[in-house]
Parts: sequence; structure tokens; C-alpha cells
Amino acid sequence: MIRCSLFLLLIFFSISEVYSQNHTTEIGIQSDNDSYLFQGSDRYYTDGIFLFFRKALKINQDSTKKLINKVLGFEAGQKLFNPYTGNIKIAGFDRPEVIDRPFAAYLYIGSTLNLLYKNESNLNIGAQIGFIGPDALGKQTQNFVHDNFGFYHPYGWEYQINNEFELNLSAQYNQLILRKGWFDASFTSYANLGNGFTGAGIGPLLRIGNLNQLFNSISTMSVATQNKQIRPLHKYELFFYYQPVINYVAYDATIEGGLFDNGGSLEVTKTIEPFIVSQKIGLAFNTNRFIFDTAVIFHTKDDKEITNSQQWLSLSLMYRLK
Repeated sequence: MIRCSLFLLLIFFSISEVYSQNHTTEIGIQSDNDSYLFQGSDRYYTDGIFLFFRKALKINQDSTKKLINKVLGFEAGQKLFNPYTGNIKIAGFDRPEVIDRPFAAYLYIGSTLNLLYKNESNLNIGAQIGFIGPDALGKQTQNFVHDNFGFYHPYGWEYQINNEFELNLSAQYNQLILRKGWFDASFTSYANLGNGFTGAGIGPLLRIGNLNQLFNSISTMSVATQNKQIRPLHKYELFFYYQPVINYVAYDATIEGGLFDNGGSLEVTKTIEPFIVSQKIGLAFNTNRFIFDTAVIFHTKDDKEITNSQQWLSLSLMYRLK
């Protein structure tokens, strides 16, 4: 709740700003949590916190006529996963059999290179290194938040996924399909490969509102630019969006355990659900200095033992330095 209040306060101060373009550098934060939806749930993907730095790179206009924007990004983040509750003693049980989704954390740093083209397609490639298991500090993070902000004390992290070093690669490709006035539709896709996460997904992105081209838009994380020849359709973006995605999951270390882990200890693992449907409904806008994106994500079961689907709220705020 404290994170949510901070986001709302920053949005309030940003609304009064004068709009402009061609900022080249931005920093930001993203917070994901199911408690933001006020449903009283604390399960499955229960919390995520991420920090971002993005810098637009110069485009050599003599070398290519197709590339119009290029953005280098760096990020760091942590994701936390619970069973149906973060305290398996709540239901009067103290047995690993009641864990329907493993206790797990993923802590990482990474980088991306976003290549954006005049035909409103883009290719965003990235790499992450990090840890799952106790080295990802999930138990410490959840204990600190719950113990200091009036929540129940977590119990069950002794059954968490074991330690493993992670190397994960990713690629995203998007392509505009059509735009009619205040509405457009795009094809979106991604692929992951690594000892932590391997899989792929496809789906449409539907937007309605003040929309800019995908080479200079919140939707493709490309508001930063050094290309002064870019002429956006609007001084600012303000739009609603809907993005359903069909995901194929080949491997997920936060559910199955590390790819090179031999098991042992008290670790509890589960069996992945290979096909997952996710739906994202959001609102995004930007001002002279601030970029804001909020979305509700609905996610079907991601392991075969999970008893419920899941949903959470994602809040993102970027500040444009120059």
C-alpha cells in the first residue's frame, strides 16, 4: 500500500507539467503486487519490484534508412512466489504437501537493446543474470515487509526452491497491423531461453486513445530518443490497452527447481502447466517528465497443482532526465 500511495502522489504532481518531446534518458520503477487489488489475497506471483535505466542511442542515418530509434536499457529486479498463502500454518498445517506452488524468489540484473523501425516494428533483445533460491533473498524481503507493515508473519520458506545461478536470454518482436484514428492493433511476440525460463508467447495489442507510433511510444518502451526527426502523432500519449497472450512454457525454475539442481534438502517443486493464457488491461500516459503505466494482469494456473488462477496490479513510473 505504501508503494501504491507513492505512485499516486507522483502522478498528481506530474499532471500539471508542460508537454515536450525528445528526452534521451529516463529512470524508473515498477511494482507488482496482488494486494493492490484489495482482494485480500497473497498467493502465487505475490510481489515484484524492478528498477530501470534507459538511454536513447544515436542513429547513423547514413548507414540505414529503416532504423529510426534505438534504446539501451539496464534493469534490476526481484520476484517473489508463494503457495496459496505465505504462511502455510494459517490453515493449521505444517506439511510440504499443502504447498500448491513452490516458495521461490528470482533476483537479477539485466540489459536490453531495443531496435525500432520506421514501419513500426521493433526487436528488443535482452539478457539477465541472477539467482533463484535463498541467494535471491525472498524470505528476507517478505519477512521484512510483513513484519514491519502489519501483515501476518510468513512461514514455509524452508521449503523454497534451492539455489542456482541463472542466465536467461529474451527477445520481443512487435509489428503494427493497423491504425484508424484513435485505435490501433499490433502483433506482439516474445521468446525466452535459459536455465531459469524457457518459452514463448504471441498475441495482439489493442490500444485506444492518444496514440504515438510504436518507434516512440510507451507501449514499446521507446519514449526516449535522440532522433530529432521523429514527429509523434501527439504531444503526449493517453490510452487504454488490452493485451491477451497465449504462452507456451517449456521450463520455469521457480516451479520445477533449478535445471542443474540435484534436489535434496527440504525443497518442494511442482509440475508446470505448459500452456498459460494471460490478459493485461491497462492505462498509460506521459507528461513532460513522467511516464505512467498501470495494468491489471489475469493469469491462468501455471502449475498443475495450483488451486486458483491469479491476478495482480502492476504500477510503472518513469522519470525523464533530459
